[in-house]
Amino acid sequence: MARVKDLSAELQEWQRIARMRAKDAGLDFFEVIFEMVDYNEVNEIASLGGFPTRYPHWRFGMEYDRLSKSYAHGLSKIYEMVINTDPCYAYLLSSNSLMEQKLVMAHVYGHSDFFKNNQYFAHTNRRMLDEMANHAVRIREYQEQIGVDVVEEFVDRCLSLDNLIDHNYQAIRRQRNPEGPTDVELQKLFDDSKPQGKNYLNKFSKSIEAPPLAGPANTNEGGLKALRVPDSPERDVLLFLLNHAPLEQWQRDVLSIVRLEAYYFMPQGQTKIMNEGWASYWHAKLMTEHLLTDSEIVDFSDVHSGTLATPPGGFNPYKIGYELYHDIEERWNKGQYGKEWDECDDYVAKTRWDRKTGRGHEKIFEVRKLYNDVTFIDEFFTEDFCRRQKFFTFAKNERSGEWEIESREFSKVKKQLISKLTNFGQPIIEVTESNYMNRGELLLVHRHDSQDLRVDYADLTLRNLHGVWNRPVHLQTLFESKATLFSFDGREFHKREL
Repeated sequence: MARVKDLSAELQEWQRIARMRAKDAGLDFFEVIFEMVDYNEVNEIASLGGFPTRYPHWRFGMEYDRLSKSYAHGLSKIYEMVINTDPCYAYLLSSNSLMEQKLVMAHVYGHSDFFKNNQYFAHTNRRMLDEMANHAVRIREYQEQIGVDVVEEFVDRCLSLDNLIDHNYQAIRRQRNPEGPTDVELQKLFDDSKPQGKNYLNKFSKSIEAPPLAGPANTNEGGLKALRVPDSPERDVLLFLLNHAPLEQWQRDVLSIVRLEAYYFMPQGQTKIMNEGWASYWHAKLMTEHLLTDSEIVDFSDVHSGTLATPPGGFNPYKIGYELYHDIEERWNKGQYGKEWDECDDYVAKTRWDRKTGRGHEKIFEVRKLYNDVTFIDEFFTEDFCRRQKFFTFAKNERSGEWEIESREFSKVKKQLISKLTNFGQPIIEVTESNYMNRGELLLVHRHDSQDLRVDYADLTLRNLHGVWNRPVHLQTLFESKATLFSFDGREFHKREL
């Protein structure tokens, strides 16, 4: 990538003003370093997840190609990019107008404040620029030593499984070391001539050669009950594989890299609505109150409305987050909360309700700190807000084949919205048994939530799990209301009712 350019003297002065106004408004952010890039460079950085250096992989090239074509055909444009680091690095697009650059600066200060203060980002590595560069060096070394195709194939498998982590590990400590092995512990595993995964399977080597006729009992050769691994369902599948799969040294290191990066990016998915809504709230406030000139008002309105625009049948996290922060601020300024407010059933009284409590500013900062998207929607997405914003659910009409509005009922709208946000709308999968049927086979369970798994996805997932576990793998679920076991034995994918 070409060297990024420094800001002009004019932009440096506007950055100083934007920073000062953001501080005066109460934002508490990491120091922000802005760098100027052209559209090719910003597409390249965006394709790498916002980082200038990543390990080599074909998916980054595919993403760059997609972004470049989308920009060239006028379908999308990246105005800004910001990284959760300390200091916080942000990129400005050189083709933006001065008004757009000021808007982006204000938007970035909102993001940086959110990164620094939201509890779901508290565990993240603020030196991830260096960490990503280190990961790139290690994987390139493995490619030189072992072969590009071999390493890339294993990276593909790991990336296809990188959503099988514990999204609630900060709130629920399910085991002693949820972060997985430390660098020292990993090095010990690497130096051991018999890696932990192989030692673990050796306990069952005789059972593997001569499995019992039936039954999931976990017994050793002497008939004594063996230790069940895991002793309770393990939601962090990557951690379980890291600790117990029969991997070579370089494979364990690659898997640990993929898992570490998955956890780094996880809070961004957990707080997309809140984070973008918060940044949009502050760019609007700072621009309209301090940074706009008279001649820029129309252009700002055009860009801002485009940011918040929602296509028919679509969902815009910027829009819902922005509107919810304004709603919370207004309600807490007027005292529209608490037991008395909740118990009031007089519509006219509620429309005139204003206790002049003035707690709105304080409340939105509290919300910014403590919530993620699921709890944010659950707590503050009210029936009044749903009605004002005209939310609805839609479904396909089986007779006409057309998608239609299904319901405007508040409970259905909220339930569907929360279900799409919980676990990123992805199925919850847990490892429950690593010696299934006394054969050293891996058994996982899908925590069914009224939505069946896609069979083609289950097939591909089990194939990639098999590539890491190196023995047959099974996935138990409900499919079409019947207990079902999906399996992959290294050759074929099977589906059978239990």
